[in-house]
Amino acid sequence: MTSITQGFALSEEQHDLRRTVRSFLAAKCTEERVREVMAGDSGYDPAVWQQMSDQLALQGLAIPEHFGGLGFSLVELGIVMEEMGRALLPSPFLASVVLAGGALLHSGDESAAQRWLPGIASGRTIATLALTEEAGSWDVDSVTMRAERSGDCWILDGVKNFVLDGHVADMVVVVARTDAGLSLLTVENPTERVNRRTLSTLDPTRRQARLEFTGTPATLVGTDGGAAPTLRRALDDAAAALSAEQVGGAQRCLDMAVEYAKVRRQFGKPIGSFQAIRHRCADMLLDVECARGAAQYALSAAAQNDETLPAAASIAKAYASEAYERAAAANIQIHGGIGFTWEHPAHLYYKRAKSSGHLLGSAGHHRRQLADRTGI
Repeated sequence: MTSITQGFALSEEQHDLRRTVRSFLAAKCTEERVREVMAGDSGYDPAVWQQMSDQLALQGLAIPEHFGGLGFSLVELGIVMEEMGRALLPSPFLASVVLAGGALLHSGDESAAQRWLPGIASGRTIATLALTEEAGSWDVDSVTMRAERSGDCWILDGVKNFVLDGHVADMVVVVARTDAGLSLLTVENPTERVNRRTLSTLDPTRRQARLEFTGTPATLVGTDGGAAPTLRRALDDAAAALSAEQVGGAQRCLDMAVEYAKVRRQFGKPIGSFQAIRHRCADMLLDVECARGAAQYALSAAAQNDETLPAAASIAKAYASEAYERAAAANIQIHGGIGFTWEHPAHLYYKRAKSSGHLLGSAGHHRRQLADRTGI
């Protein structure tokens, strides 16, 4: 609790991390390149993905050293996520490193972690977490998919929907029900064992897929029926990390709006001199800073295994989701007609804001979850 209550000032090393990641993304993730990747089949740039690992070791940043990572905390991971959100990077980082990696790390299954985490940390294995089903709910209690034991193996039958980067994953961590309860299972080589279909979604910078399992062999992770606590912790970590990404996107929307307000002129003066525009930018700034504080608290709580994490993660995700959407909408309005056009990047941030707002649960979902967790 000590460092949480002492504030969120970054160390010089953390500032260096931010500068390095921002510089890398400025060179590798230009608007032109984002649009090219959006139009491709995979939805990410394999060369940039590997450079992220080989040059910066980003995929292994928060994975323990004995599993092939660097052993940093979610605070450092949040810095990276914020910069990725700022650049609108299309990549399977959230799916592979945060969701699948987090589930394996918190499962307590040393064998499964040793089997998969080194590959995830090196970027050579792309993994994802398959939790949501037809309704798209991120509530772990909503899972109905079954897993049945067959000798030494487990067999999966059913459908997982809206799976992040499920179309390119080399391994899938599947959430299913057994006779003992909620369980985690891994499916390797899903190309050969799972019918995968890329979905048409609002946000073209983050791909989702529908996965159909038919008699698919799988391997149990952790204890049979003991996945609920693992999943809740992994999802809390992911909500904190995603809120940092949303802050990065919202900050970029604010920066774009302010830059435009300084150069766009009406009635012989910059539109930024008009009170209505100034007030709108001030509201955006307040939103961004409040969201940043909430995200930083949640990331610090996760890094320290603090008991406030469940509440902090829900608060951060709920606030950051709405702040990002408001900032993205205001950015379009300040830009006027050009902000609505395909040629301008403002609409890409708005689509990411809307999509991220529902990812891992909407603001309403997290407020209900917060009420349940605090006994309100």
